[in-house]
Amino acid sequence: MSKTIAICNQKGGVGKTTTAVNLAACLAIFEKKTLLIDIDPQANASQSIGINEIQEEDIYEALSLTDTPEEVTIERLSQIIKPIYSEYKLEYLSVLPSSPGLAKLEIELVTAMNRERRLQKLIETFESNYEYIIIDAPPSLNLLTINTLTAADSVIIPVQCEYFALRGVAELLNTIKLVQNNLNPNLKIDGALLTMCDTRNSLSKQVAESLRKNFPGKVFNTVIPRNVKLAEAPSYGNPVLLYDIQSAGSQAYMKLTEEVLEIANG
Repeated sequence: MSKTIAICNQKGGVGKTTTAVNLAACLAIFEKKTLLIDIDPQANASQSIGINEIQEEDIYEALSLTDTPEEVTIERLSQIIKPIYSEYKLEYLSVLPSSPGLAKLEIELVTAMNRERRLQKLIETFESNYEYIIIDAPPSLNLLTINTLTAADSVIIPVQCEYFALRGVAELLNTIKLVQNNLNPNLKIDGALLTMCDTRNSLSKQVAESLRKNFPGKVFNTVIPRNVKLAEAPSYGNPVLLYDIQSAGSQAYMKLTEEVLEIANG
């Protein structure tokens, strides 16, 4: 049975895409068949995993298929989902890429039927092919984000170790509660993930302490450090694990993946 995890925060610049890409890659390294879904029009997750050129078809076309449900088939979607290859052969990882053209779908969805469940319909079609589906949500509250939360089994919330972090988490928790009450009662919160943490910085320590105090039992033990290799890896189209496996960022995401697997296994 597959598990769909949304990587979500309404605030940008918190390590959301970095977490989605590197968690998906680490799950693949653990030989878990994994799909990374990029539903952010900025398409940064697609670029970070090596898909830099504009595709003939991407998630915009996939979501548009749901206007005609009989067209949403495994065979049709397999033409859009891209396998990921590298010198290390990440044969367990595929991606449903995005592009800036996805932004127009937000306008088209305003008057559409079942507009909150388009992504859910896609995932129901192909979820049996994967053990884990990781969704990189947009850094805003819009219909694409609502689609993400409606389709997901659980949420991981990246939280940057900075002053306004807790306020952003509180706002997102309110959104999650609304989705649970109206669209997806089974949605769970796997936890908040501290990112861009500098242990030499007293503010980072204060944010970490405050988050653990306010959300007991809902903060991952793993802390993602501020790490230059994490910042460099996307420009090479690689997750950090393939860019520099010895780096602190790579080791942190491996530990996070072990925690995610423990949660999934109960």
